[in-house]
Amino acid sequence: MSGVGIVMLVHTALGRAEQVARHWSAAGCPVTIHVDKSVPRKTHDAFVSALRDLPDIRFSTRYRCEWGTWGIVAASQAASELMLAQFPDVRHVYLASGSCLPLRPVEELLDYLADRPTTDFIESATTADVPWTVGGLDEERFTLHFPVSWKRNRFLFDKFVEIQRLLKLKRKMPCGITPHMGSQWWCLSRRTLSAILQDPERARYDRFFRHVWIPDESYFQTLARLYSTKIESRSLTLSKFDFQGKPHIFYDDHLQLLRRSDCFVARKIWPHADRLFEAFLTDPAGAMKRTEPNPGKIDRIFAKAVERRTRGRAGLYMQSRFPNEDWENGVTAAPYSVFQGFSELFENFEPWLAKATGARVHGHLYAADKAHYADGQTAINGALSDSATLRDHDSKAFLANLIWNTRGERQCFQFGPEDNQDVNWRIAKDPNAQVSVITGAWAVPLFRSNLDFAVIRSKAALLQKIESDHMDTLRSPYTKARVRIWSMAEFIEAPMEPLQGILDEIGRTKLRRLAEAPKMVDLAGFGQFLQNLKNQGMHPYLMGDFPAERGIEDVPKQARKPYLVR
Repeated sequence: MSGVGIVMLVHTALGRAEQVARHWSAAGCPVTIHVDKSVPRKTHDAFVSALRDLPDIRFSTRYRCEWGTWGIVAASQAASELMLAQFPDVRHVYLASGSCLPLRPVEELLDYLADRPTTDFIESATTADVPWTVGGLDEERFTLHFPVSWKRNRFLFDKFVEIQRLLKLKRKMPCGITPHMGSQWWCLSRRTLSAILQDPERARYDRFFRHVWIPDESYFQTLARLYSTKIESRSLTLSKFDFQGKPHIFYDDHLQLLRRSDCFVARKIWPHADRLFEAFLTDPAGAMKRTEPNPGKIDRIFAKAVERRTRGRAGLYMQSRFPNEDWENGVTAAPYSVFQGFSELFENFEPWLAKATGARVHGHLYAADKAHYADGQTAINGALSDSATLRDHDSKAFLANLIWNTRGERQCFQFGPEDNQDVNWRIAKDPNAQVSVITGAWAVPLFRSNLDFAVIRSKAALLQKIESDHMDTLRSPYTKARVRIWSMAEFIEAPMEPLQGILDEIGRTKLRRLAEAPKMVDLAGFGQFLQNLKNQGMHPYLMGDFPAERGIEDVPKQARKPYLVR
């Protein structure tokens, strides 16, 4: 007879539960099984009959085990009492579920516990030290009443909690005990478990915990502190939970992951994971090596999985968070550059910038007629068409898709007040965006056009209003993009320095300093053009202080002859 007894709580996949029970029994462990009362009588009887050939298996009184309610504790109590009464040689009682799977030879577990005859393995921490509670109730799960099921009637559950908070109703802990919490999957010594079940105050404790929320995570965890002389606050069962508090389910492709954990038992195993059951319910020679259980080995993998599920990848939108503004993990997937006013001020600016940086430089991607891709392409990575209609159906998603599908290559594009402005705030709030603006440069194409001056005046007023609003967005305290703004007059005074700074930020392939700027368009008469706009009642202020006769002051003075000082 083994010194370890197994208590199994079974409610589904009874075929797998039978297989595991036989595995425990084959190693000499007595097993007491509780079958959920919700399991049909016919199914229950067939399960009992299937295990009748094993002499050391018992079935306890059945209770209805609903998540978060007292039934799970009552089932654990009944099965544990039966174990202690029927098998006096048992020194440790190991609580497991029907979906638990032994990962290592049972003999190793027996030897491990035999070396620690008075140690209780039960996760037990005070509510102040518990970081894993999910659902907003930690101390309140002990001080409030929970007369309805959270699973079956969540609305009433929340209402009862709200009313008790408003009325400031609180229950007192019986006998001044300190509530503790932890995993329900424990392994207790006979001494501690019998002390809990035979406590003179047990009826009082049971009445109190009957109305605690999720009592299976606190009943034994709290009372073990009263009697145990040596508690290892950890579970010998590997059980992982996601960010919503739901248990991770292990499938066939988790085989190597489970081997790395070195744990004795794991839950929750998918009933159809044939490969796992075949691999672990085997002879000792084919099982894992003898070592200390260390679930921390795989904690990093689970933490990364939780982060991937909750945060996702930067620039790749999740369905669960897509409708919620600012819930995304990064607006876009990679850095990119936006240029406003440069292609209007410089001739062939796009090919010059592409040659200088090695980046892919597009035209106006948000132009009214279409998306002007680099090299005249009609579609780009990810089958993004140049159609303005498709782009404007969701202009923000167009930008996110563009950067995601071209990650690994720096994207640059032109922007201006004549483009679709719906994307302004998305760019401004994107830390990946590098925005460089020459304000007022939109006036250069108007200056060089042959339009009627009345039309030019009207269009200039509209474009200036649009650009002014855009500048307010870029200067907002909510802006996260790296923004550089120059007035046109300021920029053309010394264009080399800002161009050098832009190229350095993008990351040039050549290390030498910029020796030649792109060719600037001919601005002769531009100052007078602006003065004419003023004379017509339109004040073009975004260009900066631009003199009407620009160029007169720039005539070089006659160089003085050099001379020598003897």
